[in-house]
Amino acid sequence: MNGSVLKLIACLAMLLDHIAAFMPGDFMNMKEILFTIGDKAITLRMLLHYIGRVAFPLFAFLITEGFVHTRDKKRYGINLMIFALISEIPWNLVHNGELLYYRQNVFFTLLLGYLGLCVIERFKDDKKRSGILLICLLVISILLRADYGCFGYGFILMLYLLRSRKLLMSIVGACVLPSRWIGGMAFIPVMLYNGERGFAKKKWIKYSFYAFYPLHLIIIYAFRMSLTA
Repeated sequence: MNGSVLKLIACLAMLLDHIAAFMPGDFMNMKEILFTIGDKAITLRMLLHYIGRVAFPLFAFLITEGFVHTRDKKRYGINLMIFALISEIPWNLVHNGELLYYRQNVFFTLLLGYLGLCVIERFKDDKKRSGILLICLLVISILLRADYGCFGYGFILMLYLLRSRKLLMSIVGACVLPSRWIGGMAFIPVMLYNGERGFAKKKWIKYSFYAFYPLHLIIIYAFRMSLTA
């Protein structure tokens, strides 16, 4: 399974999660019970959320892979920053219908994690400076209140540090996720990952994956508004 397939899985899972999170309950009868597991009734909304739990672990893993394989680490970081800024308005609108919201989008978390990886590589022979800078980024992740926050930042660093031991990385990653086994399902495709980029080699395809995040948020917001108009 190549990196492009992992991105497709992550994007689809994120889309389903956000449909469940931001669309009204009567949309697709999301409050209707589909089945029960023991005493727990599973609705469509819950099922979509469960599927969506695999999105962030996959994106976090892909950030570590992007860092390792990119030929231009500066450009990679700039791309993350640009799309973090672009995504703010769609992110804010879909949450409260206004241009301001007290939390920031997940691109900021991915950016901070990426910067942490840059620090680890750049100052690998200077543990003191590396530690100070990593703590500074941790503080920023807390103050910024981006999606997944300081946990997401630390999760990316953990995946990177354990990248040479994929099985251990998957086990630890699944155990530390708040959703446990549900989010841990993301590590099944990770274990099948073959290290290849896949079909996302052309620039327009690569940037389509970046653009998917703000575009799907604004489409969900617009569609939700059309239902209430």
